[in-house]
Amino acid sequence: EVQLVESGGGLVQAGGSLRLSCAASGFTFDDYAIGWFRQAPGKEREGVSCIISSDGSTYYADSVKGRFTISSDNAKNTVYLQMNSLKPEDTAVYYCTADPLCSTAIIQDQSYDYEYWGQGTQVTVST
Repeated sequence: EVQLVESGGGLVQAGGSLRLSCAASGFTFDDYAIGWFRQAPGKEREGVSCIISSDGSTYYADSVKGRFTISSDNAKNTVYLQMNSLKPEDTAVYYCTADPLCSTAIIQDQSYDYEYWGQGTQVTVST
């Protein structure tokens, strides 16, 4: 059974930091790219970032470049999203994804059909 379990969400003040984790199981980690998308109430889904597990290539949405960093611990089948300089507009439910593909185009595609995704973790950034 494929599982993507997110953790690390919470409430933080603007300018603060959070680190999200995504623990993956049930598939061959190195064959997939792991990523994140987010969705705020009343807004379209937005791709955030993804990392190709086999070679460490990373991709980011323009809205988070320079503030968010995605990384992978392949030994633990876990991906992290370090989020710094958080803004109120980063408030959303963040979902971990697993898919064979990862690219800027996929991050920009609001309707991309990821092969797997998790249950999500809430991130709230207060002013």
